[in-house]
Amino acid sequence: MRIDKYLWCTRYFKTRNMATIACQKGHVRINDLVAKPSREVYPTDNIVVRKNQVNHHFEVLEIPKSRMGAKLVDLYRKDTTPAENLEQKELLKYSKDYYRQKGSGRPTKKDRRDIEDYMDDV
Repeated sequence: MRIDKYLWCTRYFKTRNMATIACQKGHVRINDLVAKPSREVYPTDNIVVRKNQVNHHFEVLEIPKSRMGAKLVDLYRKDTTPAENLEQKELLKYSKDYYRQKGSGRPTKKDRRDIEDYMDDV
């Protein structure tokens, strides 16, 4: 199975086109080699995907026949992402709040909805 199709089938990317673009940009590595979208995937391959500034590591356990439900994904891949990478993901979430202080700059869509809800109550 192609790597872009595998990443889509195992629900790593929302669309197959997103998986293809990630491969073309060099964000997908199979056994430490940059993978093109058409690269074949086999069981026991180690895959590293850079998504949202975090490197996710996993091992292919089996090749799925088609896209499956989220609960069945663990039958086809084993997540081996180090804990440091997952902590980095949490830190990125907090750093986004740092750059835009509440009340500074243009209101976000959420701020606008909160203001409208407040005005409706008054």
